[in-house]
Amino acid sequence: MILARRFKHGATGQQTAHNRFPLHAVPWLAGAIAAGGVAGPALLMLGLNTTPAATGSLLLNLEGVFTALIAWIVFRENVDLQVFLGMAAIVAGGVALSWQPGAAGLPPGTLLLVGACACWAVDNNLTRKVSTHDAMFIACIKGLVAGSVNVALALTLGARWPNLSSVALAMLTGFAGYGVSLVLFVVALRNLGTARTGAYFSVAPLFGVTLSWLLWPELPPLLFWVAAALMTLGVWLHIRERHEHPHTHEPLEHTHRHRHDAHHQHEHDFAWDGEEPHTHAHHHAHHHAPITHAHAHFPDIHHRHTH
Repeated sequence: MILARRFKHGATGQQTAHNRFPLHAVPWLAGAIAAGGVAGPALLMLGLNTTPAATGSLLLNLEGVFTALIAWIVFRENVDLQVFLGMAAIVAGGVALSWQPGAAGLPPGTLLLVGACACWAVDNNLTRKVSTHDAMFIACIKGLVAGSVNVALALTLGARWPNLSSVALAMLTGFAGYGVSLVLFVVALRNLGTARTGAYFSVAPLFGVTLSWLLWPELPPLLFWVAAALMTLGVWLHIRERHEHPHTHEPLEHTHRHRHDAHHQHEHDFAWDGEEPHTHAHHHAHHHAPITHAHAHFPDIHHRHTH
């Protein structure tokens, strides 16, 4: 991811001096790494030692639920009945997809898996606080810190290094599943808010089952089609959402890729070549009065107001 970020900046000629990660955001990122990068995976591994895979798959659906609840209750992200029902349908689809009749009840590792889901939910909500900044940088730092800590923890507990080919395959999988995926997740947090991003992320198992079906052709079971229908319904309910009311944009300082649209009317304190979109730290209401207007919007970085 570091190499990809260097290549991106070299190809686009971005001026990274205007794209530094601010000190005031470090505690939020540190909390996200500790909760989701270190504690979450550790609890998952410990929990799976005493929990059947079927039960574990079911419990992992709790991440989306916990993410939405924290976003709605703690961070006061707006929610209406349609969004709530959409979230419920997506979670129900995940349960249907991972349901295995006759699976064990609640083994000892259950609470550890629930704890892992809670950690990832905290991670998602804390990452939302820094989603205004460079998503690739956030992914790099989370990967470096969490990966180093977890590898050190594994070696301390007696794990041995696998062979080189296994390491290479694991790194390739990690680059896609934890690197690129995290970058896209952060950008989604920036534009959609936490609960909706968590809901869409919860459809991931559907892609996994579909891919395995394509690689190893067999007729999917009935529950697959039930899950697909529920998840499609949930996403459709979210997509048709139209949240619109008069709102005021207060002063806000952040860094993200933007155009000079209605939410980005500012001047530059550095030489600008006129290229858009571009990235630099910018302070809303530095050069104009707070904006009050009405339009359809999500709880993105510009619309985190109370109702």
